[in-house]
Amino acid sequence: MSTPAPDDCLARNTWICGEYLSTRRTILLDAVLEHLQLTAVPVAIALVLAVPLAVVARRWSKAAGPVLAVTTVLYTIPSLAMFSLLLPLYGLSASLVVAGLVLYSLTLLVRNILAGLRAVPEETRQAARGMGYGPVRLLLTVELPLALPAAMAGLRIATVSAVSLVTIGAIVGFGGLGNLIYAGMNTYFKAQVLTASVLCVVIAVAADLLLLGVQRLLTPWARAGAP
Repeated sequence: MSTPAPDDCLARNTWICGEYLSTRRTILLDAVLEHLQLTAVPVAIALVLAVPLAVVARRWSKAAGPVLAVTTVLYTIPSLAMFSLLLPLYGLSASLVVAGLVLYSLTLLVRNILAGLRAVPEETRQAARGMGYGPVRLLLTVELPLALPAAMAGLRIATVSAVSLVTIGAIVGFGGLGNLIYAGMNTYFKAQVLTASVLCVVIAVAADLLLLGVQRLLTPWARAGAP
């Protein structure tokens, strides 16, 4: 006589399982918090580094080529190879993942910030200089604000990309939701793989919408000029 199929979706190992959500709530929350941290920290560090690099590339044309070349080369390195190269410096730690994501985010941020700075009309710069603006004041009050739409677009792309790349950190035990995806794939735990994957998508979409909202608040002139 055959044993009837269990009603428990965990026992049946289904893709969609409410029981998994209710019994693994703490594990999921911890993974989400780690994922958010491993996304926000490297993107913030990369932004701090990208602004001066883009400014240098804009002010001195000879620096633009090397800056763009180096950041582009860094972006082409496969993630596993990148972590292997950084392993001697950071060991098996969260810092390894953060450092790798900083290098990946630099390319997207530097290119977009530089594009925004280059798009500032030269007549606007000349007018500001005619009003007595020095280089620093010109940068902070004229060039960077006008470059903000392009910079925010780069920040949105870098953030969404980082949300995805964090999952690779599971190979060193610091991958946020990637840890759950990796473990679920090894054990063919369907509900865990699907739930963690969906949460990654939710984080990416939420982060993009949040940054879009910030962009609209910081650039009211762009919103007013939209059709």
